Amino acid sequence: MPAKKNAAPKAPKKAVAKPESRTALVRRARRINRELAETYPYAHPELDFENPFQLLVATVMSAQTTDLRVNQTTPGLFAKYPTPEDLAAADPQEVEELIRPTGFFRAKTRSIMGLAKALSEDFGGEVPGRLEDLVKLPGVGRKTAFVVLGNAFGRPGITVDTHFGRLVRRWKWTEETDPDKVEKAVGELFPKSEWTQLSHNVIFHGRRICHARKPACGACPIAPLCPAYGEGETDPEKAKKLLKYEKGGFPGQRLKPPQGYLDAGGIAAPPLGGATSG
Repeated sequence: MPAKKNAAPKAPKKAVAKPESRTALVRRARRINRELAETYPYAHPELDFENPFQLLVATVMSAQTTDLRVNQTTPGLFAKYPTPEDLAAADPQEVEELIRPTGFFRAKTRSIMGLAKALSEDFGGEVPGRLEDLVKLPGVGRKTAFVVLGNAFGRPGITVDTHFGRLVRRWKWTEETDPDKVEKAVGELFPKSEWTQLSHNVIFHGRRICHARKPACGACPIAPLCPAYGEGETDPEKAKKLLKYEKGGFPGQRLKPPQGYLDAGGIAAPPLGGATSG
């Protein structure tokens, strides 16, 4: 039967991608982490802290703001209230004024004063080193607990913040959106001993190269392993201009970063009111 005149041409059939096996996924995920570790050998938690109490408070304060703004705010808070007992007995209005720059300062004041009171009354003024105890504290969920466990106590945990969740979905490690389910799915791809450092590597990459709106695909060290390659700028020169990391001379989040970061050319963040270079 002859073809009808002026019939619209059929679109070519797209090749159906072969589903990735579980073994292939694990290998690709671990290779991505190795590449990130080589790119950011100095990756670290980007909240300034000197003890578990400071890290716990800073992490609670970091909700819906930047680590930089928290780091610029906590020196004044900890200078005035260095212990849980001091913070628990503080005037709420004075605490609110001290942490106002971080936003949502009234809710955050209730949380940090509440957890300080709980630490004072239930844990002898010490931050507990167990997940089940930490999540009972006001304002403390699993994400906050794993930040503290991994970085103050050396106990492995995965920190599912917005960067982490966005990247692992881009990489097809999981399609989950609930942080607890993301944590479980990604945790099954890696040895437990790697969980804390994996979190730092992924979050560093999300802040520096794999941005939410304009990922720098053309300058990304894991481009050959990334299913989402092409969502961002692929031209190498244009992509390079999107980078926001140490080799580009950008300051990090911490006012007092680790020495390894500084040795690699990293720049300390400025105090509140100080100038930034980007």
